[in-house]
Amino acid sequence: MSLHPLKYLVAGLVLSQLVACAGPFWPLCPQCPQPPRPVADIPLPEVVERLIPAPAKPEPPPPPALVPATWNEVEGWLDDDPSLALGAFLKSCGALGRRPQWQVVCAEAAALDRLSEPAVRAFFERRFTPHRLQKPDGDPVGLATGYYVPDLRGSRMPSPSYPWPLYRRPDDLLVVDLREVYPELGNYRLRGRLVDNRIRPYWDRAAIEGDVRPLAGQELLWVDDPVELFFLQIQGSGRILFEDGSRVMVNYAEQNGHPYRSVSKWLLDRGVMPREKMSMQNIKAWARQNPEQVGELLNTNPSYVFFRELPADDGNPPGALGVSLTSGRSVAVDPRYTPLGAPVFVATTWPDDSRPLARLMMAQDTGGAIKGPVRIDFFWGMGDTAGVQAGRMKQPLKMWLLLPSGEQAL
Repeated sequence: MSLHPLKYLVAGLVLSQLVACAGPFWPLCPQCPQPPRPVADIPLPEVVERLIPAPAKPEPPPPPALVPATWNEVEGWLDDDPSLALGAFLKSCGALGRRPQWQVVCAEAAALDRLSEPAVRAFFERRFTPHRLQKPDGDPVGLATGYYVPDLRGSRMPSPSYPWPLYRRPDDLLVVDLREVYPELGNYRLRGRLVDNRIRPYWDRAAIEGDVRPLAGQELLWVDDPVELFFLQIQGSGRILFEDGSRVMVNYAEQNGHPYRSVSKWLLDRGVMPREKMSMQNIKAWARQNPEQVGELLNTNPSYVFFRELPADDGNPPGALGVSLTSGRSVAVDPRYTPLGAPVFVATTWPDDSRPLARLMMAQDTGGAIKGPVRIDFFWGMGDTAGVQAGRMKQPLKMWLLLPSGEQAL
């Protein structure tokens, strides 16, 4: 029987130690373990086998995020009127229609009778294949939250009534896109600033809003409430109402590169608010009652959003896809799993309620807190009524990605 030279060497060293401890000098080396049986009874191959561990068994691959399904498996599909989502789908086609896998379906959708529920349903069933989304452990149940376009009171100039700035994209903010060099990192972009010819992390929230104010001079507008400004950054868009009755829309322009952290954990850890009471409305109410702790609360989220000004019209703002959002039919998704522009069918429940809410919707936006395959942010629209729904929504979710038949990915 032949053994590798390394195995001979290792076995020889071990045998020499065992022989030394088993001989007459045993009392002089109490650190050595008493062998369970005489060395002579241990075959050399067994010694080597004990020294060289068995190779680790390979981990099984995780379940796929997309599982092909039939229309009968799409929960609630027959409970929705898909014709109500056709307008939102045609907006997606404005961004997707030049891609080969979307050209035919978008052309056919444009010719449909928008008021014919049977025709629109037959179109989606004929032209698309549903794929159930699931987590890495195979769990198909995720989370649905909501967002909206809030109204804030503001000014173009600072004053004691409007001391809190909205910043435009800073001049020194660097955005590094790694796709050309590392295609596998195509969903990631690095943000930073240049310091001594080296890229450093950009200022976090605490630094931006601290006493030094490193972004002074790059203010876009000013508002009256830091908590409303904080939630405007989470929503991504909002209307600023001026005292003369005019208004403008502000929309996401960039972000400082720091990860989003929920302020809910800070409140939970301190026993301030139980989980079942956690909502945007209740957080705002607590902040009004505890102004001395607002800074510490908000700074637990280092992420900071910069804005651009849009024309003040009555339409919804654009999402990450670049098309205007549709109230009740647009969702924000994680684009690593759900391609922007694609139709998705969501099965969830109404905010703070158990009534089913099943709808065909369009993946037209993203968000810093929207991470994972079974995760959406449901766009409710503009104003206070939409805000009530969005602030209370934290519901279980199942979702299906609809891809043109024959296509597995975009």
